[in-house]
Amino acid sequence: MLGCWRAAAISAGRCQRRLSMAKSKFEYVRDFEADDTCLPNCWIVVRLDGRNFHRFSEQHEFKKPNDDRALHLMTKCAQTVMQELEDIAIAYGQSDEYSFVFKKKSRWFKRRASKFMTHVVSQFASSYVFYWKDYFKDQQLLYPPGFDGRIVLYPSNQNLKDYLSWRQADCHINNLYNTVFWMLVQRSGLTPVQAQDRLQGTLAGDKNEILFSEFNINYNNEPLMYRKGTVLIWQKINEVMTKKIKLPKEAEEKEVEVTRTRTKVVPLHCDIIGDQFWEEYPEILAEDS
Repeated sequence: MLGCWRAAAISAGRCQRRLSMAKSKFEYVRDFEADDTCLPNCWIVVRLDGRNFHRFSEQHEFKKPNDDRALHLMTKCAQTVMQELEDIAIAYGQSDEYSFVFKKKSRWFKRRASKFMTHVVSQFASSYVFYWKDYFKDQQLLYPPGFDGRIVLYPSNQNLKDYLSWRQADCHINNLYNTVFWMLVQRSGLTPVQAQDRLQGTLAGDKNEILFSEFNINYNNEPLMYRKGTVLIWQKINEVMTKKIKLPKEAEEKEVEVTRTRTKVVPLHCDIIGDQFWEEYPEILAEDS
């Protein structure tokens, strides 16, 4: 009993010291902290980009123009972010970037911008290192990658849809250029400078014509993941698993199949510029989502 009283006294003393420190003469330094609370009733978008990823991809021998391993690794990291953090309604990614959309009414960390950005970027970067070996197998990670982030607020649903449309349009423009560029380098033997000069001033139709006439490639047949990027949404999935149960009046356990419904982050490769996607998944923009 005496030991319990002593432990309680020590604990109370520690609490008292913490309280006295919190009210110390040094507490004024908190006044220098900027108020970074995001405006209410706005979609919060955290977009991260790979830092110096051109150099990173070269040193780790990424395939050009698209490396499936790298794209799937990015998606895995984004799925981890959505599963670990709260209130992300949808995410969109292409190349070395990903955008995470937090719900309008999210009160996560009191809507502090610094918390949103640092948690997303740190979770994504640590996941990239952690899952690297699952996608690159024997390719050694030479050094940890870096990612930077930014936060933008969008007050209306249309603003948000236009933002995501902008990123998907950017995906198409960049991938079409890169596809033609690397075909000219890899199959026509042009130097990077020569390929760049060849494509200078060309329009989308010109690039499509080069692909078709010179390399017999119909750009519209390229994988959707390359042309459209990756959309991550929440979906209810039925999972069938085997479970051992013991039935009444039976001595041995019996294996039975059990179906459970779980909400998981699902990747889609589809168009989000038109209305069809938003009509199919209205819950993403729902006010009470």
